[in-house]
Amino acid sequence: MGKYFGTDGFRGEANIGLTFEHAVKIGRFLGWYFGERIDKKAKVLIGKDTRRSSYMFEYGLVTGLTASGADAYIMHVTTTPSVSYIARTDDFDCGIMISASHNPYYDNGIKILNSNGEKMDEETLLKVEDYIDGVFTEVPLATRDKIGCTVDYVAGRNRYIGYLISNSKYSFKGKKVGLDCANGAAWSIAKSVFDALGAKTYVINAEPDGFNINTECGSTHIEHLQKYVVDNRLDVGFAFDGDADRCLCVDEKGNIITGDHIMYVYGTYMKERGKLTNNKVVTTVMSNFGLYKALDKVGIEYEKTKVGDKYVYENMVQNGHRIGGEQSGHIIFTKYATTGDGILTSLKMMEVMLAKDKPLSVLAAPCVFYPQVLKNVRVKSKPDAQNDPDVQAAVAAVARELGDNGRILVRESGTEPVIRVMVEATTDEICEKYVDQVIDVIREKGHFA
Repeated sequence: MGKYFGTDGFRGEANIGLTFEHAVKIGRFLGWYFGERIDKKAKVLIGKDTRRSSYMFEYGLVTGLTASGADAYIMHVTTTPSVSYIARTDDFDCGIMISASHNPYYDNGIKILNSNGEKMDEETLLKVEDYIDGVFTEVPLATRDKIGCTVDYVAGRNRYIGYLISNSKYSFKGKKVGLDCANGAAWSIAKSVFDALGAKTYVINAEPDGFNINTECGSTHIEHLQKYVVDNRLDVGFAFDGDADRCLCVDEKGNIITGDHIMYVYGTYMKERGKLTNNKVVTTVMSNFGLYKALDKVGIEYEKTKVGDKYVYENMVQNGHRIGGEQSGHIIFTKYATTGDGILTSLKMMEVMLAKDKPLSVLAAPCVFYPQVLKNVRVKSKPDAQNDPDVQAAVAAVARELGDNGRILVRESGTEPVIRVMVEATTDEICEKYVDQVIDVIREKGHFA
């Protein structure tokens, strides 16, 4: 990760950590950089979520892009996966999504995608950072007929809606479906898709005002959808985050269906049809132990990556795997998308329910979550604490004692001076015992900050 761009873009509180000037500079560099590479005007696609500051950053990016000679195509309020899809299908040089995903309204972010709709490579992002910091300054202003223009490209969003609809193999007629749009980007897309497929669609949190995105709603506050599904006797509910690149589900009984459940349900469905390439599902190290036990029982193998859908996707592309994701609901289907897509995920869950004529509660039942306890320890030095021989010995001892009935994971935070100690086991008491056992060693060795 660089100075500004992490695993999911350049994030920060609007006009504090991420400013209008940053947006202008990002636009200036990208407009010039891609124009130089192709020796003609660059075409750059821009989408945004519903945050008040997204409009400001959109104008900043457009200012920079057109000043450097690029044409900026504006999709307006739309989802991250829609920008990814249109960037790769409509011959754009890159795509930009303005969103801080599941963060509160006062945060925002700038995600840069390449012409394949994938997260931009590290080399290019480091060049952008150098320009932001003044290390690299040779970006000329365009003049006369070289100055770029803006193009209203809402048609791209509509075409993406058509793409989603075309991916459904079944009519949803007779199904009562709840959608929690998080007052975010899904607001303008999700209901249209489900209505077109014939569902009786019930929508909540689809009245964005610039400040209520993710506020007590969406995938980070799914308890509201749980109650709504039960109260209205719906067949299923789907909750999205601010930019709709993740989806969590609620079954007809009001139970939460996480990203791990989704990977189990669709992974087994693929295996039954002979579609699970390499017989593998790609997860991160934070997936629940219960997922792995469930996959073992049906003979599906799995790989584990670092936390971040970026790493999941890289593993999938390198090895040809077809499904992967995170417990948080970032699910990637590489046959259909190059990024997590919440609405696509909801359609895939509907597909399995209809194909097997079973409710989601039954489909997800074999994936039983193990209790989990995670504690954060603030330390003086993450590497020193992580690599301490006595700490490593304590972790190894816990792993031996848990055996096949649990697991321990100790990892460094990517953003704070913190070590995270997590144990999954058959009871909360066992989890607490072993987490504290390792933390005690970290304390005794003097690593606490």
